[in-house]
Amino acid sequence: MSASANEGSASQTRDVTINIRAKQNQRDVIDSAAEVLGKSRSEFMLEASYLRARDVLIDRSFFGLDELKFKQFVALLDAPPTQDEKLHALLSTKAPWD
Repeated sequence: MSASANEGSASQTRDVTINIRAKQNQRDVIDSAAEVLGKSRSEFMLEASYLRARDVLIDRSFFGLDELKFKQFVALLDAPPTQDEKLHALLSTKAPWD
């Protein structure tokens, strides 16, 4: 687990309770995954939900640009893609399941 995933958990006292209800099969899958990682159900669920919540919030982050930087940014987005032989080879290769 990365250091950022530990924010607010490992080094601080936990002082709030989160209660959720789940279906039996959901709990079984969570327990299996937690066991694979050597974690308790609570540790696994808290880490997974924390990381997902952080990703959702990061995806919605605002970034601002001055007018010149914005024009440069838009020009990069509007420019045709550059040739990438490795990417072309990857996308041209038939998938094993096809």
